[in-house]
Amino acid sequence: MRWLMRSKIHNATVTEANLAYIGSITIDKDLLEMAGLWAGERVLVVSNTSGARLETYTIEGARGSGEICMNGAAAHLIRKGEQIIIMGFELVDRPIQPKVILVDESNRFVRSLVEVENTAVSI
Repeated sequence: MRWLMRSKIHNATVTEANLAYIGSITIDKDLLEMAGLWAGERVLVVSNTSGARLETYTIEGARGSGEICMNGAAAHLIRKGEQIIIMGFELVDRPIQPKVILVDESNRFVRSLVEVENTAVSI
């Protein structure tokens, strides 16, 4: 069995960083569904801006809002306006084709991507 990337939201922009919240990352429900992520799922979040990396879990945000909010302690590491990648993984015994979506600076779906030998290809 191996951990393989199953879902990815690429180039999302953090719309809010809320230190007062208990924790996690809030993601627009449309984006969760397009990427195949579930509310409560463990994800790896990587900042293209600062290089910070952290694990947390997802919270469903309002559908169509474009919301990507770092909550609680994670808001110390990744701040509003940073560009991030959000990845979900699965323990499998066979290769899988991940769902990868590219979003614009307003976190609106641009297109699906396929990861092929370390290169993202539009589909």
